[in-house]
Amino acid sequence: MTQALLWGLVAAGSLLVGQLLATPLGGSKRTVGVMMAFGAGTLISAVGYELIPEENLQLGWEIGAAFLLGALVYYAGARIVDRGGSSGLALFLGALLDGIPESFILGLGLALGGSISVAFFAAVLLSNIPEGLAGTADMRSAGVTERRVTLMWSSLAVVCGFVSLGGYLVADHITRAGEIASAFAGGAVLTMLADSMVPESYERAGRVAGLMTVLGFLVAGVLSALQ
Repeated sequence: MTQALLWGLVAAGSLLVGQLLATPLGGSKRTVGVMMAFGAGTLISAVGYELIPEENLQLGWEIGAAFLLGALVYYAGARIVDRGGSSGLALFLGALLDGIPESFILGLGLALGGSISVAFFAAVLLSNIPEGLAGTADMRSAGVTERRVTLMWSSLAVVCGFVSLGGYLVADHITRAGEIASAFAGGAVLTMLADSMVPESYERAGRVAGLMTVLGFLVAGVLSALQ
């Protein structure tokens, strides 16, 4: 139980690492873009290899429905956030909508398999850092105080820790919950990538963003293959 809580905290807590990096690196638009592109690549890999692999699509209509629901929830939330004019809040929303089901999956996997997926955990870490960095930089530019930014990321990390614990506790009482949660996260993540993370990384870093996206995908893909 303690391990499930800690894994969830550590995975989402990497957003705070991104916040810390925003001070020395956030002033460089190109650096932020490069890191966002790398993180986007790891998330694309996570969607394809971990969150909604081909075999999950054969489990029934619930998988497709959860995938579409995740996309619609992010889309609706992003439209509301856009009225505030901060892409940083959109990235926070993305981190929230994919972080909760991801944490649930971590706890569920720990209970059912005795260990977490190293590739999936690495993909979450490697994507959360640039999300935290870019989100922090944008929220600072929008006038959000440093204290509030820290509170937002910290609260998300705590929530994800307890969600991971919840996944661990209910593992013996539910069926296909992990696959459905994965599909929901996949829909939210993919929509977030297309809506904000990929275009913003290109806007900040230029054509090199494409290369860094491929590199992020490759690193996460190799980790998945080696597991």
